[in-house]
Amino acid sequence: MIATTGKVNLLGLTQSQLESFFDSIGEKRFRAGQVMKWIHHFGVDDFDAMSNLGKALREKLKACAEIRGPEIVSEDISSDGTRKWVVRVASGSCVETVYIPQGGRGTLCVSSQAGCALDCSFCSTGKQGFNSNLTAAEVIGQVWIANKSFGSIPAKIDRAITNVVMMGMGEPLLNFDNVVAAMQIMMDDLGYGISKRKVTLSTSGVVPMIDELAKVIDVSLALSLHAPNDALRDQLVPINKKYPLDMLLAACKRYISQLGEKRVLTVEYTLLKGINDQPEHAEQMIALLADIPCKINLIPFNPFPHSGYERPSNNAIRRFQDILHKGGHNVTVRTTRGEDIDAACGQLVGQVLDRTRRSERYIAVRELQSEPGAAHVASNRS
Repeated sequence: MIATTGKVNLLGLTQSQLESFFDSIGEKRFRAGQVMKWIHHFGVDDFDAMSNLGKALREKLKACAEIRGPEIVSEDISSDGTRKWVVRVASGSCVETVYIPQGGRGTLCVSSQAGCALDCSFCSTGKQGFNSNLTAAEVIGQVWIANKSFGSIPAKIDRAITNVVMMGMGEPLLNFDNVVAAMQIMMDDLGYGISKRKVTLSTSGVVPMIDELAKVIDVSLALSLHAPNDALRDQLVPINKKYPLDMLLAACKRYISQLGEKRVLTVEYTLLKGINDQPEHAEQMIALLADIPCKINLIPFNPFPHSGYERPSNNAIRRFQDILHKGGHNVTVRTTRGEDIDAACGQLVGQVLDRTRRSERYIAVRELQSEPGAAHVASNRS
C-alpha cells in the first residue's frame, strides 16, 4: 500500500482545477499555467526547481501540495521496441502501461482501473478481478512516466508519444470523471498537446456514459465489439445483456455524429478460433455496421493461461478480413506487439488485489475442466 501524505497531488489536476487550487491558497490563477508546464512539459516534481516561482510560493506549495506519480515497479523492453511499465497505485495493486512504436507514431496504451469489473470472457485483465478505479493522477501519471523515460522534455520536442489509447486495464467509462480529467490534460497545450483525433477511449459498451462523454469531451471513440449478434456477445461481453447491440450502436452513432470532421468509430474485434471467426460472423458484421461510419481493427487472440480460447489460423484471419473488405469496410489486422514481455492486446494483468475473488473462481473452474474425465462429468450434468 502506498502511503498518502494528505497533500493535494497536482499531477492529476486539469488547468481549471489548478486555477481553483491557487485561488484556494490565495495565489493568482495564472500560476496554474506555470506549474502545469513544469509538471507536464518538463517532468518536474520538485517545487524548488520551478525557477519562475518565488521562494515564498515554493515553500507554500511544499507545505500543502505534491507532484506524485505512481510507483514504477518494473520496465521491460520487447525485441520489437514495445515497452511495458508495471506501476503500483494507491490501492496497492499494480497496473500496466504499454508503449507501441510504429513508424513515426508512438502509441501509449493507458490503464484506467486496477483490474476490471466487466469480466469479458477472453480478456486476461477481466480474469484478474477488480480492485479499484485509478485516480486522475494515476491515469495521467502513466503518460508522465513514459514521457520522462524517453527524455522527451520539453514534451513538444521530439515527442515519442504521439497517440494515447485508453485501452489498457479496466473499462474507462466506469471511471468517468478521473479518465475525462486525465484526457483533458493529455490534450491541453499546457499538458501534452495531443490532438483530439489521437486520444482514443475504448469501451465495451457502457451506453449511458457514452452519451455523457459527448457532453464533456470530443476524443475519438473505439468500441470493443467482438461479436456480431446479441446471443454471442452476451457470452463474450456480459455487459451486452444490459446494453444490447441496437442500444449500443445507436449511442455510438450519436457520439460520432457530434464529432464531425469526417471522424469515424473504431470497431475492435478479437478473433477467437471457432467462436466468432466464421464467414457467417463476418457477413453479420457487414449488416450490423452498414450505416455506421467506421474502421474495423481485427485482433487475433493472444493466449494467456486458463483462457480456454485459441488464436485462429492465418488463413481464417485473412478470410474474415477479405469478406469484410468485399462488404465495403476499411479493415486492418492488428500486428501482435510485445508478446515476449506479455504486453500484447488482451494480455495485461498487472497484480490486482482482487476484491471480487473472480480470479480464484475462474482458475478453479478451468483446472476442473482440464482434469481427466471432466468432459464426461460435464456431459452427464447436462
